Amino acid sequence: MLNIALPKGRLGEKVYDAFEKAGYECPEIKEKNRKLIFENSEKQVRYFWVKPSDVSIYVERGAADIGVCGKDILLEYCPDVYELLDLDMGKCRMAVAGPKDFRDDPDRALKVATKFPKIASDYYDSIGREIDVIKLNGSIEIAPILGLSDVIVDIVETGATLKENDLGVLSTIVDISARLIANKVSFKFKGEQIKDVVSKIKEQL
Repeated sequence: MLNIALPKGRLGEKVYDAFEKAGYECPEIKEKNRKLIFENSEKQVRYFWVKPSDVSIYVERGAADIGVCGKDILLEYCPDVYELLDLDMGKCRMAVAGPKDFRDDPDRALKVATKFPKIASDYYDSIGREIDVIKLNGSIEIAPILGLSDVIVDIVETGATLKENDLGVLSTIVDISARLIANKVSFKFKGEQIKDVVSKIKEQL
């Protein structure tokens, strides 16, 4: 059995559709139920739904052989996995955003609120800017409005939430999309099976 971790939600459903078209269908997954694990013994695949941010943990630790997660997760947590394929889905970008009239004062540390401290730090290190990272978990758009931070580093899809809060994108850090990843040991022992999946998925993209 090839164990496949799918991210819960719209992206996971799109990803499953690609697997289905590639010949790895598991009809039970589309039934209305609360099950989390689905398998098709004929096709030798077992799917399970997990929280998007947990996919890389399941894959890295071998509970899943392959899985799908955003490039943001790979950049932030650096899991020890193989990145096999850009699925060209779930496209967005990691960006610096703030008040449209924001002017940076290079004489002091820039206060940056974010859910992605590593990505933020790596970006500002690359341009030689000293920052004070403020790690938040919730709606970070309010941080600059309330003066908690100067700017935010976050995922931007349409930019509608920023607009509604009188914020704008100041710079793009990196483009983000869903990636197919593999456990390193699984790739060694189930390599042919995994490569087969990758080539068939590629044909669907």
